[in-house]
Amino acid sequence: MSVSQRCLSCVKYLMFVFNLIFWLGGCGLFGVGVWLSFTQAEFSSLPLSFPSLSAANLLLVAGGITMVTGFLGCLGALKEQRCLLFMFFGILLLLVLTEMTLVLVIHMFHDKLDSKAQGELKEGMKIYKSDPGLKTSWDNVQKMFKCCGVTNKTDWYDVLNGTLPSSCCSVGMDQCVDGWSEPCYQKARQWLLTNIPSVLVFGVCIGVVQILALVFSMLMYCQILCAEKNLD
Repeated sequence: MSVSQRCLSCVKYLMFVFNLIFWLGGCGLFGVGVWLSFTQAEFSSLPLSFPSLSAANLLLVAGGITMVTGFLGCLGALKEQRCLLFMFFGILLLLVLTEMTLVLVIHMFHDKLDSKAQGELKEGMKIYKSDPGLKTSWDNVQKMFKCCGVTNKTDWYDVLNGTLPSSCCSVGMDQCVDGWSEPCYQKARQWLLTNIPSVLVFGVCIGVVQILALVFSMLMYCQILCAEKNLD
């Protein structure tokens, strides 16, 4: 076996291992997304801008794309096909650039994004009395987090003519006069930040694996090209 063939074989198996880790990471992200979705099932009728619901959908999408990309990378490494490797490289590069852009946008405009999300939730509150599903979701959120309203309990005054829903107070009270003071948006966001740190660390590790997989796929693509030229 020539030196170039040994190098190709080494890069091939290293790329397979990294893509296998990448695929398993995608399974992990997808699994956390499913767990979050089931955890938040009691208030699934709320707008998707609600912090924990948007996080669940983001993890499901990211996990699904990561799994497909990792599978393509494993297949391309084992088959040593330029077409599959090029497709894998293109998808992974696009994925990395999208992730970087998303992180920058969230970091730079998080205040505006929070305001927009809160506005959508307040707008959705207006159909609290006419939509049974939304009513149940809001009641479940407020009971679970012991909170009231989106940014303040006074958010309900325009919706319920100066009164509060019973879910803003302790269980068993038919009429709520002085509800919980903490807003639901902040409580849900804090709950998410408390429960997600390990996922964020895991996401950083996946990002490192993505960069390494990009490098190895490029190396393997170049080596396959060189090997084909030598054969010619």
